Amino acid sequence: MPDKKGGRIGVRGARPGPYAEGIRFLRERRRVLWRLAAWSVLESGQTFLSGYALARALDDGFLAGDRGIGLAWLGLAALAVALGAYGTGRVYRAMAALVEPLRDALVRRVVTHAVGGAGGGRTEGGRGGGGTTAVSRLTHQVEIARDTFAGLVMVSRSFVFVAAGALVGLFSLAPVLLLVVLPPLVLGLALFLATLRPMARRQEAFLEADENIAETLGAVASGLRDITAAGAEEPVGADAGDRIDAEYRAARALARWGVVRVVAIGVGGRLPVVLLLVAAPWLLGRGVTTGALVGALAYLQQSLLPALQSLMQALGTGGSRLAVVVRRLAGTASDGGGAASDGGGAASDGGGAGPALAPGPAAVPDGTVACPTTPAVELRAVTFAYGDRAAPVVEGLDLDVPAGGHLAVVGPSGIGKSTLAGLIAGLLEPRSGEVRVCGEPVRGFGAVGAAALRVLIPQEAYVFSGTLADNLRYLCPQAGPGARTDAELTAAAEAVGLDVLLSRLGGPYADVDPGALSAGERQLIALARAYLSPAPVVLLDEATCHLDPAAEARAERAFARRPGTTLIVIAHRVSSARRAERVLVMDGRQTLCGRHAELLERSPLYRDLAGSWGGPGSSGGPGDSVHLLGAGAGASDPALAPRDADGVHPVARPGLPGDGGHVVAYGPVGQMQAAGDLGDRGAFGGQ
Repeated sequence: MPDKKGGRIGVRGARPGPYAEGIRFLRERRRVLWRLAAWSVLESGQTFLSGYALARALDDGFLAGDRGIGLAWLGLAALAVALGAYGTGRVYRAMAALVEPLRDALVRRVVTHAVGGAGGGRTEGGRGGGGTTAVSRLTHQVEIARDTFAGLVMVSRSFVFVAAGALVGLFSLAPVLLLVVLPPLVLGLALFLATLRPMARRQEAFLEADENIAETLGAVASGLRDITAAGAEEPVGADAGDRIDAEYRAARALARWGVVRVVAIGVGGRLPVVLLLVAAPWLLGRGVTTGALVGALAYLQQSLLPALQSLMQALGTGGSRLAVVVRRLAGTASDGGGAASDGGGAASDGGGAGPALAPGPAAVPDGTVACPTTPAVELRAVTFAYGDRAAPVVEGLDLDVPAGGHLAVVGPSGIGKSTLAGLIAGLLEPRSGEVRVCGEPVRGFGAVGAAALRVLIPQEAYVFSGTLADNLRYLCPQAGPGARTDAELTAAAEAVGLDVLLSRLGGPYADVDPGALSAGERQLIALARAYLSPAPVVLLDEATCHLDPAAEARAERAFARRPGTTLIVIAHRVSSARRAERVLVMDGRQTLCGRHAELLERSPLYRDLAGSWGGPGSSGGPGDSVHLLGAGAGASDPALAPRDADGVHPVARPGLPGDGGHVVAYGPVGQMQAAGDLGDRGAFGGQ
């Protein structure tokens, strides 16, 4: 892509490396470079006169008894400083003409790459997609490249012209001075240049280690709920610790090379001063004047040493950073995959209809932990609220789920179903009461044992980059009892409906790109992971919401047939409630638990949630499974109680006779009214 100066930075396809592109970029701006050099010559005039004028002022003026000549030379040096300041101002203008086109070209490259979709993909598992990467490059990496490039050009240009001015000045004062100053200066520069490549490699390793830590912490932060629910704190903590140790080692290696750079500065900048002082009697004996000696010291202390320190600092740190950033920006056209597609790969992700039932009893992995006690889940007088002054979401709840039981939890949106799952999983701590899983407390002292006894799969499934087998075995021991074989991985995939994706990817050891998977495919991987885990208590918090009803039924039946498994499903479809042995209806402080048919008679709320699905004893049909619990579509209107002779509407809801636009919620949920919602247009029944 041509930039506004005719350069070509960011051409997609085959192209030279970043260094070759940089040389070409500078070659195409020769006029700018010549203008920069011209103003730099004017700027470096003060460097030459800073030592030469001082030497002449001493030798020809003050030491010779002529103060006028001495002051004249000092005045000339002051005038050179003013001219140098003027040249510096023009240098910055020339720098803008060199640096801004580079920034513009890099921005165009990043934007072209992002719009073209080469790095597209969604964020999953803490790994940023193409859009996030593009924003990071535009707001951070491009600015680093521009600022660092500008700093390197300024410092390198300054050193070249300052060193030239100082060396010309030393030669003008006394050529023999170069014999003392030049060898250590060249040795220091050579030592520093020898460290550039190793320093760049160490700097890049440190930056990569730092990015790995940031990536890991981002993934841990976004998946903290899943990590805690799955009891995976130890492996996740070990992985984060390994990355921190890697950054520590990279920092130590970088620091060691930093010491070499300090030695180079000492040899090239400090050693000439020491040698000049030590050799002063020898130099004075060979015709070097006092003024020339003082001028030489001024060149070293005021010009060469500061310029050398700035050069080594800039190249040692900024140069390696610029090389890393430019290499990454130069590779934007080939560092990403195709844009992720959401749904179109899995037969069970809301697309084609999968099999209604799993094909017979699948092989169940050995090593599953059995609950030593019954019930498997116990809640005793549990109360929980999101804040000290907030109304309780769960209040005084007692619940027993027997080992091997299958419970569906239903209720309106926001009633506390996911809160209940979080309490059972140990993600939330009740204000009062006690929660136990297989007899183990899930919070407080002794709660470590409960972490291995339950697994929670949330609505947004966590999938990380790696092989499919790594994802599926994530909650399993690596060796010993509970370790999973390839045959068990295949059986688990067939049981929950992952076999289509397993075949499409190329087997269990195929690489997985989370951003290239649909939401339903990620849920299937998380379901198979939970199926393979040794945990006997499985909580599905709307973990099948992105699957079609047939695929959802297949997955739930697989867990229900898994020996020793206690299954708790936060249901979002009526079909999930029908498949469960018992159903818990949450309605604020009022909760009911029973079988589907019983609740249709006892719970007006459950009847309303079930909607037109049918009354007691209704068998339902294939189409009934698509009704969503808590959704308005398809709800009964009105929701009459069976055999209600008086025709009373047991559930207040919009659309009933006499409704004046009230906003009515079930129990304490959503007790909020928008302005204008309560404007009754007349008394009900004329009263």
